[in-house]
Amino acid sequence: MRLTAINFYVIHMPLVTPFSTHLETVKNRESIIIEIIDQDGRKGYGEVVAFSSPWYTEETVKTCYHMLTDFFIPFLMKKEIREAKDIYPLLSNFKGNPMAKAGLEMAFWDLQAKQMNISLSKLLGGTASTIPAGVVVGAKSIEETLEQIEQHLLNGYQRVKIKISPENDLKLVSAIRKVYPHLSLMADANSAYTLRDMDRLKALDEYGLLMIEQPLDANDIIHHATLQKELQTPICLDESIVTFQDAKHAIQLGSCQVINIKIGRVGGVWTAKQIHDLCLEKNLEVWCGGMLEFGVSRAHNIALASLPGFTIPGDISSSNRYWTEDITLPEVKVEKGSISVPSGTGIGFEINENRLKQVTVATERFSFS
Repeated sequence: MRLTAINFYVIHMPLVTPFSTHLETVKNRESIIIEIIDQDGRKGYGEVVAFSSPWYTEETVKTCYHMLTDFFIPFLMKKEIREAKDIYPLLSNFKGNPMAKAGLEMAFWDLQAKQMNISLSKLLGGTASTIPAGVVVGAKSIEETLEQIEQHLLNGYQRVKIKISPENDLKLVSAIRKVYPHLSLMADANSAYTLRDMDRLKALDEYGLLMIEQPLDANDIIHHATLQKELQTPICLDESIVTFQDAKHAIQLGSCQVINIKIGRVGGVWTAKQIHDLCLEKNLEVWCGGMLEFGVSRAHNIALASLPGFTIPGDISSSNRYWTEDITLPEVKVEKGSISVPSGTGIGFEINENRLKQVTVATERFSFS
């Protein structure tokens, strides 16, 4: 995979609707789009999905930019890269920073699929031609949440995820169930609870939730195992699963019944696929989580979610759910509750060059000799 250049586009765009959790309200989204170019002029694209502030994980757009420009790219420029799955082990000597690594690795997967003249889905072993679409609601009030749910159901989404904390959980879930008793509903806690909240979490069992995502600390799998033994509702781990070993240990301990796989959180496509394969082998359900992405990362998520273990609708929404105009063409659309998996080469989407130029606030280029 001989490259001639790597280009960075730091982009900034307002969300159509602010996204709120108990940790942060996101009104504007910043990211880094990575473009790699091979000797034949083919281009592969990746996206850094870290946020501007460290509310979800410790990484930010600025820390990712620093790691990529000062360490990862200069290091890789000296190495021979045969295929995309080489990137993760090559960068393993650098501690942490999975979102920075993933953004770069994504671009290599897109490029490899284009070089092989196949779709990224096919390269990964995907089998689905369409994937079920879910959506996450991050609103500040019960009224606003119900309004958003109604609109999303009209748009065909098959599953809704809400954000909960001890301040709103029972009131919010109860209000939703009164209006939508049979809705496929899951709740994401983003580590808002401790084991002292055991009774409060057990009280949610009566509402028939699909799962409770990451109720306890982001670094924990031990207490989650204790909690899962007491709950009827499946626990889904998100922030706790950063590596393949994390997933393996969580399964061994019985810390969860579901794992949310995010390419950025686990350091890239290759690790995401390995975690998927492990869960498929162990009969553990998986689904593809979202990070308020732009079109490049959304396209990678679609390819990943086409693998056979992804049976739960993921957080892969239509582009217009977040953006007045995305940076990829065609924009992702949910039709009758599903999203089509592209059959074209690579990620199957083109870059909207005019839109990318409009939202780019900084660029950088690395040329290979």
